[in-house]
Amino acid sequence: MAERPPPPFELFHAIADPSSARVRRWVVDHDYGEHVRFRNVSYPEVQADLSARGGAEVPALWDGRGLVAGADAVIARLRAHADVGRAG
Repeated sequence: MAERPPPPFELFHAIADPSSARVRRWVVDHDYGEHVRFRNVSYPEVQADLSARGGAEVPALWDGRGLVAGADAVIARLRAHADVGRAG
């Protein structure tokens, strides 16, 4: 059996942050979990990864090339990825 590649997105979030909860809920409600790796910034190594990518606030989404921050921007980025190939 072939090993699955890692999810294309990393979501940096905080459990108690309402904006982070909104994005996590969007991911779950849209069955997008296989595309997003949740990274909880309460862990020092995760916070360090966020900082290394130029981020400071959550929620933030890393797509391998750039970081998008803020719930609305993160959801818009995920929507754009989900809509690729669907437009007529």
